[in-house]
Amino acid sequence: MPLTCVVLAVTATPWWAWTVFFVCIALLLALDLGLIRRESHPVPMGEALKWCAVWISLALGFNALVWWWRGDEAAEQFLAGYLVELGMSVDNLFVFLLVFAWFKVKPAWQHRVLFWGILGAVIMRGAFILAGVSLLQRFHWIIYLFGAFLVFTGVRLALPKKSTAEIEPEKNPVVRLFRRFFPVAAEFDGPKFFTRENGLRLATPLFLALLVVETTDLVFALDSLPAVLAITTDVFVALTSNIFAVLGLRSLYFALSGLMPHFRFLKAGLAVIMVFVGIKMLAAPWISVSTALSLGVIGTVLLLAVLASMISQKTPAQG
Repeated sequence: MPLTCVVLAVTATPWWAWTVFFVCIALLLALDLGLIRRESHPVPMGEALKWCAVWISLALGFNALVWWWRGDEAAEQFLAGYLVELGMSVDNLFVFLLVFAWFKVKPAWQHRVLFWGILGAVIMRGAFILAGVSLLQRFHWIIYLFGAFLVFTGVRLALPKKSTAEIEPEKNPVVRLFRRFFPVAAEFDGPKFFTRENGLRLATPLFLALLVVETTDLVFALDSLPAVLAITTDVFVALTSNIFAVLGLRSLYFALSGLMPHFRFLKAGLAVIMVFVGIKMLAAPWISVSTALSLGVIGTVLLLAVLASMISQKTPAQG
């Protein structure tokens, strides 16, 4: 039974570990939303960088805890999963930029959308990882479908695409369906998702922006599922590494929003990583690739992609 597989996968890790992890995450999110964000305001780069440092430090600290508790292999899997998800999530940041520009969302309100959007992304990733592990336990041959999908994704990333400078949320099927059944206000009402006009409850454009963010997160979650399961099928390691990467996205967005278009070689690096982990899955019955080697390849490719992007920005100025 699928439910039995899910229960077994979850209970493979002691209940206290799950409890401690989710209680800590809930407290941090409550602190972020309730105490630090009492009033909506634009997030300056300095503040965003501090929160980036906080989330990265927490992820590395948790990685050290996993190493102490579970050993080298689990710690390496956590770090590899964290780096892959963080790298793939850069695409989310570009989408955030386009959605906020299209809806003309003021900087002071963007954090509220990202908070609830990324909270939804955490829930979706949890559900997909549990489902993915359950499927792999029942139908091991699915690993080859995941591997082929990753290779296809990597090749697709490497190929030139049409310009993504425009986005049309009004064509989003979820937004169109929502508009059919729920009235939408023409104007924003501050940071509110819902408002009242003449006694009628209306959704605001800010809520539509949240819907678009959530639906695009759904697509990215489906893309990232095979990548993390290529690294580990340990539910605790896969889920916690993904959650830490996703939770740091809000701060990363505000820290890098003006710099993201300059990471021109990051997609190429991600393409190499996707093809690598896809081939690793496909070749698993014949070739064993250690987690340490996978981690080395992932870290090196991401570092080279970022360095190449930085160098390419400096080259014209020298000429």
